[in-house]
Amino acid sequence: MELSTSVSLWAYGSVWLFFSFLVFFKCSNSDMVLTPALPVYFVLLVLLEWFCHLYLPVLLGIVLLSSACWYVLGVASPRRMLPVAGKAVFVTGCDSGFGNATAQILDSMGFRVIASVLDPDSLGAKDLQKKCSERLRIIQMDLTKSEDIQKAQQIISSETADTGLWALINNAGYCAHFGDAELTLQSTYRACMEVNFFGTVELTKALLPLIRYAKGRVVTVSSPAGEISFPFLAAYGASKAALSRVMDIFRHELFPWGVKVCVIQPGSYKTGAHYNRSYWEHQHQHLLASLPTELLQEYGEEYITETQNLFLDYGKTACSDFRPVTDSITDAVLSENPKVKYYAGKQTWLLYLICVYLPDCINNQFVKSLFLKNRCIPRALRKQMANYQQD
Repeated sequence: MELSTSVSLWAYGSVWLFFSFLVFFKCSNSDMVLTPALPVYFVLLVLLEWFCHLYLPVLLGIVLLSSACWYVLGVASPRRMLPVAGKAVFVTGCDSGFGNATAQILDSMGFRVIASVLDPDSLGAKDLQKKCSERLRIIQMDLTKSEDIQKAQQIISSETADTGLWALINNAGYCAHFGDAELTLQSTYRACMEVNFFGTVELTKALLPLIRYAKGRVVTVSSPAGEISFPFLAAYGASKAALSRVMDIFRHELFPWGVKVCVIQPGSYKTGAHYNRSYWEHQHQHLLASLPTELLQEYGEEYITETQNLFLDYGKTACSDFRPVTDSITDAVLSENPKVKYYAGKQTWLLYLICVYLPDCINNQFVKSLFLKNRCIPRALRKQMANYQQD
């Protein structure tokens, strides 16, 4: 037997052995079920291996066959889902966006949904009450107020005394400013941490006894900004980074209790106050009025204004179809073995590939092309450049 043929057989045999082990492991852990589609995919994989063995170099053939096996493992077989009957869920931040859409979907599936809103008289809250069944209950809660969290805990405890709380969906979030980290007010850093981190952690801890009783789930909507250093999102990104880290710690610590902890990482979506231009103008004027005079002179009002306008324009390209996010949340709530992290969005994987795994030189160019698009540069920097050119 030729050496090349021997190497090829060993290589392809190793792929099949590893693939068989993963199929057995996923089936035994209920991550996938055997369906009539699996034999069809198996035959196609055999044909693909035959083609690769005959016509492609060993390395390229192994890559192609391994990719096909990975596709079959991840897509071809459905995951085992749990029954809905008798399960109660609590969704935060349901005034609009992901929370509002998630509450509607879970209610239509038969869950007993408790939805928190910041303003019970908001259009989103009224629309939610109108579209959902009588099972859904709306409560008012501000994550920055401990008394609101305690009141919510008491209501949920009384509503779920017999069953416990199957899932807490931490969706409520806050972003108040787009701009340089140096220009971000300390009050903005604190406000983002109060809602996105401290309030969410306090609520989670308050409801954990009910979740542990049900052996349920904690599902938290975080952000890629918490894992990737996006310019102009320092306060928001820092709060989401802290949130993702503590949820990952909860995941390890709650595993012995039978509680699953999942994090959703959405791509770019039109949520929250995206359409409220007056809100962002108010935030902008508040920033200009609050910055120290010297710092405002260093950067210049024109630079600060352009930065905000660029981000608002970038938001216009965001996706308005929430289904990738709501599908991820639903899977995290109902799957027998949910994923640790869900990357919701068509281009989210590309974002992580470039910003996390590729060299810094590529990462830097990508971030620059995506965010650092100001035509106007800071005023003091313009003076430095002019002086340099004169010299």
